[in-house]
Amino acid sequence: MIHVKVGARSLQRYFLFEGYTEVNQRLLLDFLDEARVNSQLKLTAYQQRIARYFNKKVKSIPYKVGVLVLRKVMPNTKKAQHGVLRANWEGSYKVKAILWKGTYRLENLDGKLIPRAWNAEYLRKYYQ
Repeated sequence: MIHVKVGARSLQRYFLFEGYTEVNQRLLLDFLDEARVNSQLKLTAYQQRIARYFNKKVKSIPYKVGVLVLRKVMPNTKKAQHGVLRANWEGSYKVKAILWKGTYRLENLDGKLIPRAWNAEYLRKYYQ
């Protein structure tokens, strides 16, 4: 068995001398703004690719004002007494206004406004 104390110097001891770290730090500080800009550009490009990929798979369901829709029963609004056989959709509601692409303000058939906006993902067209 041969011992390793033969004298092979490590890279850390070889490159580490007194003035090296100071010079290296000054160089890195000079390029710090450039590195930040490059990382921001990479992040923006990544976010655009992710958004493009996501939007390619999303199918928007445009509802017009005045159309009747059903609203999905959410876990926080369902009644415990109904159990497993409860209805998955409730309504019918009328689309009062389009706030944004895929976001709608609803009202009852009586004309009473529903408190918050709803996404098209949680709405389904009501056929009479």
